Amino acid sequence: MTRPAAVTVRVPAKVNVQLAVGPARPDGFHDLANVFLAVGLYDEVTAAPADSLRITCAGPDADKVPLDRTNLAARAAELLAARYGLAPDVHLHIAKDIPVAGGMAGGSADGAAALVACDALWGTGASRAELLDICAELGSDVPFSLVGGAALGTGRGEKLSSLDVGGTFHWVFAAADGGLSTPAVYREFDRLTPGAVAPEADEALLAALRAGDPFALAGALANDLQPAAVSLRPSLTDTLAAGTAAGALASLVSGSGPTTAFLAEGEESARRIAEALTASGTCRSARVAASPAPGATVLAASPAPGSPADLGWAPTP
Repeated sequence: MTRPAAVTVRVPAKVNVQLAVGPARPDGFHDLANVFLAVGLYDEVTAAPADSLRITCAGPDADKVPLDRTNLAARAAELLAARYGLAPDVHLHIAKDIPVAGGMAGGSADGAAALVACDALWGTGASRAELLDICAELGSDVPFSLVGGAALGTGRGEKLSSLDVGGTFHWVFAAADGGLSTPAVYREFDRLTPGAVAPEADEALLAALRAGDPFALAGALANDLQPAAVSLRPSLTDTLAAGTAAGALASLVSGSGPTTAFLAEGEESARRIAEALTASGTCRSARVAASPAPGATVLAASPAPGSPADLGWAPTP
């Protein structure tokens, strides 16, 4: 089989509709009951052969994305290459649309997308289990970025159980100026919550997802990290209030923040809430998106110029 000259993978953002956090473990992580929902805001990562590992990025806040080996996309390429005895010589270009350092797993998404793209580019043929194992090594949110849809994450979030979703949920995501450090938010959580208990998934929330009922889901949304994020960024209170005043069924900080998420009754309601948030001056921008969304997906694999596959070949979307 002729290997492609480039592979492009699309990967979604996430919102945590429940983020229950336990006390700090001896290894510094926290046990979680983390209900992930993938949403239709996407990054795209394109992998192409190169003389060495190189990262480029374009899109909103691209200047805030690290272009060295601290980027999870670069680490994903290195880990996959090491498993198969390859040199990680690849150019990874990130087309960024997920908010940077916004609590929506944009960096984790890029790691998952790079892993899938490099697997296709190099023809390693890694199994899903192998890819998920590498994802877990990369970070707690990376496995969910690979699978998408809806899932309950336990352990530090990397152990996934898929969840059924009975309908489409409509969201508005308000981006704040600047980011929040996830480790800093967890440290503030530890300070504010000395009596944290073992986390458990909320059965009422899981039932609301299965039923596709936005009103029931609104009553069950919960994020244990929200008080810590608001403590570090008090202005988030104004954004949350503005979205609620505009008609959101519920509002919460997305993950470790500072992006805020607003659940809407439907698509038209989401558009009105986004317009009101933009006009409120309490956020930098507001985006509408629906969930659930698919996980990391190969969009195109371009054949090498002049190869037999280049004649009459067309990718499947």
